[in-house]
Amino acid sequence: MVKIRAAVCHEFNAPLRIEEVELRAPGPGEVEVTLDAVAVCHSDISYAEGAWAGPLPAVYGHEAAGRITAIGPGVAAHAMGDHVLVTMLRSCGACPTCATGHPSSCTAPAPMPSPLSTAQGGVVDQGLVTGAFAERVVVHHSQLAALPDDMPSDAACLLACGVITGIGAVANTAQVRPGQTVVVIGAGGVGLNAIQGARIAGAARIIAVDMLPEKLDAAREFGATDTILASEPKPWSIARRIAGRGADAVLVTVGAIPAYDSAPRYLAPGGRMVMVGMPHSGAAAQYEPVILARTGQGLIGSYMGDTILARDIPWMVDLYRQGRLKLDELISARWPLDQINEAIADTKTGSARRNVIVF
Repeated sequence: MVKIRAAVCHEFNAPLRIEEVELRAPGPGEVEVTLDAVAVCHSDISYAEGAWAGPLPAVYGHEAAGRITAIGPGVAAHAMGDHVLVTMLRSCGACPTCATGHPSSCTAPAPMPSPLSTAQGGVVDQGLVTGAFAERVVVHHSQLAALPDDMPSDAACLLACGVITGIGAVANTAQVRPGQTVVVIGAGGVGLNAIQGARIAGAARIIAVDMLPEKLDAAREFGATDTILASEPKPWSIARRIAGRGADAVLVTVGAIPAYDSAPRYLAPGGRMVMVGMPHSGAAAQYEPVILARTGQGLIGSYMGDTILARDIPWMVDLYRQGRLKLDELISARWPLDQINEAIADTKTGSARRNVIVF
């Protein structure tokens, strides 16, 4: 056991507490990573607010990067000192879902008891199977992806969730092709990555929709060709006038039910709505199935961008090094662990692209 500092959630909708917890050594198939950086994601905030319940106390955080400082038995793909990305994508590699190229939806992830405990021996839940609001983590080896030694960890950690979720939803789930029209509803952290994913994919029109003018300015910076305020009476009609037709793909990157209710209105016949943003449990949207059936439209979910780490992370790292993938520009501010509650409060204002905790 080693003692580490972590931001612990003891009560939903209450500030996280910075305190010492104990981290056990990695067991078979596990790796310890000493973290350089971890980003604050809205999913972490939702869990800390109790939106999806879960055991307490818990340490959240799941977009991280650092270096390997201990390795358990049976791990051959990584070595001490390797610079790695740490994600919440834990997969077995052998179930039917993994075998058909969808490890993000693995049905038999390796069982792993939480490596965290209190000084008195009580269990601390490893939130989002990562627990990265802490100085170190112990995770399953399938949750790691190699990074170049010289890649800054504060930029690299963004690849662990927000970037792969947005870009993957475009490239893997929607399978956007050159010349197509894409609408992205929500220009926050994930939305900006969906926008630059559409740009990289060669979409002819990329239309960003958001409630805030300053977010639409950011959307243009990341590749949107057109922007629409969501407060317009019929923003879908404006989008159709801009593109001359409906959209081939509409990506909903926020967890707001009004956004989900309106999204199908943007679609062209045969178009697909991709559900990326996560509403709270119990929230429900409404559609007219007859319209979707008549026009051949589809609704599809996208979890973590249907990412395959071994395939997608090297590709995205290469795009970053070419200057085609914006990562540094996504960072709104860098915060020490002691100020994580301030970073969360800033994220909740909606103005931040990504706040990053640096160690």
